[in-house]
Amino acid sequence: MAVALTPSAAFAHASDNGHVLLMPTGYYLVGGAFAVAVSFLALALLPPDGIDRIWRRRLPLASFSDGFRTAVSLLSFAGFATLVAAGFRGSSDPLSNPLPLTIWTLLWAGLTLLQGVCGDLWSWLNPWYGPWRMVSPLFGRPAGFRGRLPARLGLWSAFLLFFAFAWFELVYPAPADPERLARAVSGYWLFTFAAMLVFGYDEWRRRGEFLGVFFAMVARFAPMERKNGRLSLCWPGAKLLDGAPLPASGVAFVLLALSSVSFDGLAKTFFWLGLFGVNPLAYPGRTALVGIGTLGLVATFFALAALFLLAVAAGQLLARSGVPFARAAGLLVWSVVPIALAYHAAHYLTALLVDGQYAVAALSDPFARGWDLFGTAGIKVSAGIVAGAQSAWWLWNMQAGAIVAGHVLAVLVAHSLAWRLHGEAARAALSQAPLTALMIAYTVFGLWLLSTPTAG
Repeated sequence: MAVALTPSAAFAHASDNGHVLLMPTGYYLVGGAFAVAVSFLALALLPPDGIDRIWRRRLPLASFSDGFRTAVSLLSFAGFATLVAAGFRGSSDPLSNPLPLTIWTLLWAGLTLLQGVCGDLWSWLNPWYGPWRMVSPLFGRPAGFRGRLPARLGLWSAFLLFFAFAWFELVYPAPADPERLARAVSGYWLFTFAAMLVFGYDEWRRRGEFLGVFFAMVARFAPMERKNGRLSLCWPGAKLLDGAPLPASGVAFVLLALSSVSFDGLAKTFFWLGLFGVNPLAYPGRTALVGIGTLGLVATFFALAALFLLAVAAGQLLARSGVPFARAAGLLVWSVVPIALAYHAAHYLTALLVDGQYAVAALSDPFARGWDLFGTAGIKVSAGIVAGAQSAWWLWNMQAGAIVAGHVLAVLVAHSLAWRLHGEAARAALSQAPLTALMIAYTVFGLWLLSTPTAG
């Protein structure tokens, strides 16, 4: 009776993210920040050469051949062409047409996570390699090669294409409209294929084709390594230590990968909409928010880039390092990859669980003709997998755990890269203090994004 008569504020929070009773989120924020801070302190006290030796160990698994790569890519192209045809001729409902479900759910959400676990599957599955191998002999020797991208161009072509892709996904009013999406992806396929014929497949894939650059970046985190015809098991993130310092365009590309998914989480929050006087309870839709969305996407990128570069510069100053700033930033940016992958997993988890079911059903009847090619057209989609208190508890902890684990791994990668830069444990630890502070702040920001109410 005494408790009932003396009410007080409860540490509980309800969110419009489809989750209920996410409580107490404040403890998660403090706990996540504490975990990242403790991991930095622990690494600063451990011998970096011993950590490096363990980090670089490999466990051989099997040998393999690239003999079927062309065939797999041709099958992928055939599937891609069918999906584009379905976009033009199939259902206009984005949840019944397999094109938007495949592009946004299976490819962008699902394959990204598979790349982070299994390695570079995209080099086999992309729909350009097989057709390029078939057509390029007609264009002379070496196959399809006519020019070379200027070295000073770096990865800026991939960066601009990635930004256009992010804008289309996050800001454009109807990214899931099947016909509009079919026009966009078919146009991009033709543009990329022409660029590969002009500059060569490998040249454009490594520096111009943003999906190839992005998926190769994510594959560096994977605990599976394919090298010299052999498959090996390694520690998650270990391959990031072998990365060469990226140029300014590469640094921008990696930071865009993180800032774009961060803005996707921020764009519909009550906080963001309130900044522009938009009533989140009367969400006006994307068309009315194109200007705000474009501004937010650009501003989020520049804010993250400024904070990262400032943290690297402060670390260089603290450590009194003679390492050139461009080399330090180009190498340490690899530590952002685990964070970007963690945000991707946390952000798209619910969409993958629900829309993935719609995709499985739609692929059996791509043209809405009543077909059942794979026996899955009649499955009943269960949205309850992400609803209810029990589901919310599991999903919240999986998302929060992914974000915290990603930041902890990022601290470990950054510490090893700093030791590679400076060669001294004390100087490496000093140089990482500002970057670790940024990672702690970003951990809190990511957990806040998961818990704050959203609209739309």
